[in-house]
Amino acid sequence: MSTSKTPRRRSRTATALAGAVLAGSSLLGAAGCASPWAAEPAAGAGGTGSEWAVAWAAAAQRPVAGDDDLGPNWSQQGFADQTLRQVVRVSTGGSQVRIRVSNVYGSSPLRVAGATVGLPGAANPSRPGLANGGNAQVWPDTMRTLNFAGAPDVAIPAGQELVSDPVPLPTEPLEKLSVTLRFAEPTGPATFHRLGLATSYRAAGDHLADSDGSAYTESTESSYYLAAVEVSDRALSERNTVVAFGDSATDGAGSTSGASSRYPDVLAERLAATHRPVAVANAGIAGNRLLSDSPCYGQAGRTRFQRDVLSRPGVRTVIIELGGNDLLGGYLDSPEQCFPPDGEVTAQRLIGGYRELVRAARDHGIKPVGATIIPLRGLQFPYDQDAAEQVRVEVNEWIRTSGEFDSVIDFDRVMADPAQPGLPRSGYVYDDSLHPNDTGYHAIANSIDLDQL
Repeated sequence: MSTSKTPRRRSRTATALAGAVLAGSSLLGAAGCASPWAAEPAAGAGGTGSEWAVAWAAAAQRPVAGDDDLGPNWSQQGFADQTLRQVVRVSTGGSQVRIRVSNVYGSSPLRVAGATVGLPGAANPSRPGLANGGNAQVWPDTMRTLNFAGAPDVAIPAGQELVSDPVPLPTEPLEKLSVTLRFAEPTGPATFHRLGLATSYRAAGDHLADSDGSAYTESTESSYYLAAVEVSDRALSERNTVVAFGDSATDGAGSTSGASSRYPDVLAERLAATHRPVAVANAGIAGNRLLSDSPCYGQAGRTRFQRDVLSRPGVRTVIIELGGNDLLGGYLDSPEQCFPPDGEVTAQRLIGGYRELVRAARDHGIKPVGATIIPLRGLQFPYDQDAAEQVRVEVNEWIRTSGEFDSVIDFDRVMADPAQPGLPRSGYVYDDSLHPNDTGYHAIANSIDLDQL
């Protein structure tokens, strides 16, 4: 969920291949029935006998300008004769790695001149000589060249994603990886994820194979083109990934940049501590709505569910946390560019949207878990608080009691002031009086029954 701006932390500084996955379809066909989706490559593709898990993910967004809250980003200008290095934390480990590159919002083919993956170059106390650092260095012995259907370069058509060939690279749960992409030709505006809460680095020229990060003199906190990092291992079951699907309360607005304090991050830590080989993939978009598209905050949840959940390998469970921005946008005092009007937002409409996602998840063998909408009344924002609160309370009661989800995570009860339920709990909320802070996100993650996932 989001206002018109998402808060910035004070502490922050080849041609198309058969493996490409088409994206951008609506969740429902014209007749209202679940649409047939393009088949995903089978788990264990590559002849390893292993399953694939989505160890890290970022939901794709259209290019938009930076702002004072989130800082600058490179999405509108794209890249030209530059190298991009991005550091991510994997939620589970494995023996092989592959990446998923997205050109979903590109207007022309994306030409990737090369790609590598390796471990960042800062020392890791638990694995001497290896890495978990947050800089542009890469430990030389761990750098692997990534190919696409055997070729080191590739052209990804506009509107599509492509999965790289797997490479052997042992990784541990919660370890960081550096993914480097080389763009020799102008890319045009870039498919990206705005609220990265981690640093991406850019260098002029070809620095794909550099282990020394000194050429990477520019940075932002958004991610670009990288839709997922996937790992495989014989220890993984066929269904091994929990997808956290939602708005800014999933994306982590209000959490400390670089601290891995979003609720999906903390959930991954809890799973790793119990030695469960289960990945957590974050498919949140700050500002995202369940029912309606936004030029600033992405396709509606009901539209992007296929790409960000159903098409991913190994998904066992999806946590559905959406609806707050539908209420904020639906009850604005006056229209706003980022929240274009889409009719009255009623409890019945939101419940209908949830039911679409639940039905689609079950049709794909995925367990749907509901999440209640967090308190909204603390937000200083020009909207009809009373009308929105009435719908929020009704929807939350349906989520809790309808039995339509396999289980429920009660974000609302974790975050609400017990004495004033429409307001957030003191000490759990960021300065905007809406989004959880690090303490709030930890409390949400700690409220989750791991056996229900």
